[in-house]
Amino acid sequence: MDFKEFTASAAELEYGGHSWPGPVAFVDLAATRHEAADIRLPPCPLIGIGAADHPLAIKLDTFVESGSQADALAKAVISQPLAAATLVQLLRLLPSLSAEDGLTAESLAYATLQGSTAHRDWIARRKIPEGDLIRGGVSLMRQGNEVVATLARPDTGNAIDRSMRDDLHEAFALVNMDRSITRITLRARGKAFSLGAELGEFGTTTDPAAAHMIRARTLPAREAVLCADRFAVEIDGAAIGAGLELAAFASRITATRRSWFQLPELAMGILPGAGGCVSLTRRIGRQRTALMVLSGRRIGARQALDWGLVDALVD
Repeated sequence: MDFKEFTASAAELEYGGHSWPGPVAFVDLAATRHEAADIRLPPCPLIGIGAADHPLAIKLDTFVESGSQADALAKAVISQPLAAATLVQLLRLLPSLSAEDGLTAESLAYATLQGSTAHRDWIARRKIPEGDLIRGGVSLMRQGNEVVATLARPDTGNAIDRSMRDDLHEAFALVNMDRSITRITLRARGKAFSLGAELGEFGTTTDPAAAHMIRARTLPAREAVLCADRFAVEIDGAAIGAGLELAAFASRITATRRSWFQLPELAMGILPGAGGCVSLTRRIGRQRTALMVLSGRRIGARQALDWGLVDALVD
């Protein structure tokens, strides 16, 4: 994939960025004059190549340092252009919204993509293990004024199914109702913190509007954001998709050095819909959030610490 055919000049973006026809636009920051800051964002990802300290960089959706990184990102975006465009348009809005309004905007954007051909095609292609799903749960233990919530579905890597989602929603609702609880700590059993949402349940609600209303009432993030100052997370192993999205609302996150993090939703034709667009934007900024989603790549514990995705590494 040659990203150069999608490279735009500052002049093109200044006068006609909103009508850019491609699925992605790149800007060579080294070749762009520093005073070129008055641009119109296209309806697709606008990605800079070069140094992050360029005056134009702050207006971009994300940036990379090299052409090889740009090639890889162009390939990922072109494979899912509608999801990529919807993602960056949402991320541009979120800094101006409260966390609760941001969750509503995220859910509406997610619902739009749930009805897309790309997502339906992914659902048709996915491989679902035969046999009944192992239903999960969340165990709660109170010690004085603190509550420990433990993801308890280790045989599936703590993939969050409907019953776990409901348990998490109830756990955070309890904390919000009982102000004597000074902290809720989220942990997990097994080798992975969470492999994300249970893939076998994707597509079970076929009406995107109905799915949006379900999220409005039962999404754990809706309650977690209200007690974020009392919310802590201890991560060991993989933290992917919905598991990472919920964890990122916490005011304190520790991770073991073997932990790693990923948002793979773009390849499914969707965007993070468990609150991650809101939570990660508030932790690491919209540009790094966009990079994680558009690239779909893993980041290690050290990079997560450097970015502020986690607050400390532990043995």
